[in-house]
Amino acid sequence: MAQQWDKEVDVLVVGSGAGGLLAALVAAHGGADVLIVEKDRQWGGTSATSGGGIWIPGSDQARAAGFEDSLDDAFRYVRGLSADNVPDANIRAYVDNAAAMLRWMTAHTPVVYTAQPYPDYHAENPGGSPAGYRTHLPELLDGRPLGDDLRSQRMPSPAASLFGYLNWTFAETYDMLYRPKGWLWRFAVNMARYWLDWPFRFTSRKDRRLTLGNALTGGLRMALNQRGVPLWLETPLAELVHEDGRVAGAVVTHRGKRLRLAARKGVILAAGGFDKSQAKRDAFSPLYPVAQVSGGVSSNTGDALDAGLAVGAATLNLQSAWAAPVFYVPGEDRGRLCTIERALPGCIMVNGSGRRYLNEAASYHVTGQAMARRQAEHGDAAPSWMVFDYRYRHLFPMGPVYPLIPDWAQNGMVKTVLKKGRTIEQLAEQMGVDPGALAETVTRFNAYAAQGEDPDFHRGEAAYDRMYGDPRHGPNPCLRPLDVAPFYALPIHPGDIGMNGGLATDDKARVLGTDGKPIPGLHAIGNSAASAMGESYPGAGVTIGPALTFGYIAARELAGTND
Repeated sequence: MAQQWDKEVDVLVVGSGAGGLLAALVAAHGGADVLIVEKDRQWGGTSATSGGGIWIPGSDQARAAGFEDSLDDAFRYVRGLSADNVPDANIRAYVDNAAAMLRWMTAHTPVVYTAQPYPDYHAENPGGSPAGYRTHLPELLDGRPLGDDLRSQRMPSPAASLFGYLNWTFAETYDMLYRPKGWLWRFAVNMARYWLDWPFRFTSRKDRRLTLGNALTGGLRMALNQRGVPLWLETPLAELVHEDGRVAGAVVTHRGKRLRLAARKGVILAAGGFDKSQAKRDAFSPLYPVAQVSGGVSSNTGDALDAGLAVGAATLNLQSAWAAPVFYVPGEDRGRLCTIERALPGCIMVNGSGRRYLNEAASYHVTGQAMARRQAEHGDAAPSWMVFDYRYRHLFPMGPVYPLIPDWAQNGMVKTVLKKGRTIEQLAEQMGVDPGALAETVTRFNAYAAQGEDPDFHRGEAAYDRMYGDPRHGPNPCLRPLDVAPFYALPIHPGDIGMNGGLATDDKARVLGTDGKPIPGLHAIGNSAASAMGESYPGAGVTIGPALTFGYIAARELAGTND
């Protein structure tokens, strides 16, 4: 039997996002011989490009910040938002194990998280938390202990870094956004620190000061390196090996050679979703049809889904995505998530007819869903347009358009999509929308915005809306008339940051067959599995939080450890 395998391990992890890295670490800590295989030439997956936030109810960190959470409330909140076909047991497993996972990760890695006063996205719902403290963000981390592995860590998204290379914390984002006293000096120090990082700067664009998703995945990789867990890059999964009623291993391609890898205890699929597979989107997810504008990484083409289906796995909610409004800069390999910009005063979103149709300040998932539905029903939301005035343009960023940088000095490809007009009517002509309709829309919005009101879509009324508004502006931090010429517009697309339907799993992250029973030897986590959130997005961090938590659950079961 052993001779038919090119290599044998206890646990094989497919994918190097945060969930896969933590699962490998937990299994290794439990005494298992572990191997991680990664399809891409870079490691970290979509997690590395993200903000690194995790949604963890009842954490030690929240308690230390003075917030006493209720796991029953958290369950009630998620249950009320999640799809009906998601089992209670899966939601309960997440809620009950998330804090324990974070406690374990804090104890065994250099990753440090702090609970944030960041409201749940639907805080007004039963069990929701208007005060926040379920969303946690990673603190910055010195990346130098990674050595050469840092060079192959995936770069952060341009939407989560400055100029696409300078890492920053959320506090530094707000520093740049509102530019309080001393901001320029702090910015100059960070730029100098980056450019004077010699001799490393001569051979890599990477910032060794790790923040957000780079801090999370970087800290996990450091802990894995200390335990000697190997990570093979450029090693795509070809198929799972199903023998004697169980998944016994996998076939991969490594350095151009096809290898059979035995997994004595099991395989954990953590390879992301099918974000960048246009064929799978066409087949499964017609509401989110455009792979090009997805914020997922280019290697997410559904390899885990294909492998699972081939061994008889069931699927759940393949039509669903982590919906989001995204900016797309021609030539880039993915869309840029739009989060803060829509809530700031002095802008509106309109469709191809020049009309508003949603609350711009809602969570990006709600906004992305509304845009996708609008496009499917009316065909006028792909793209939509973010319209803003001169004051907004020079106060705040609008996606790839940076304030304080003149129009002529903006990125060349950005200038190809940025529109400008001396009047609203001229801007409408540049956009290709009806000038009268856009002028009417702006006039109506301005009249109410001057009073801090939005009777049409209630922007700025919810706790989440106001969190991203400008606290210096009143009476509503999200609303100000667009009244300072010239006026600008940037196309914004109904997109996503990944798919959240996938292989059906149980509360132990075991992949279920079409008969509803677990397939022995096979687990799936992250976007390779159908999310316990269903088609909802309860709060910041409900993508990576469950990936980590179910990775923790799966690895503990495979390694047979309670530590």
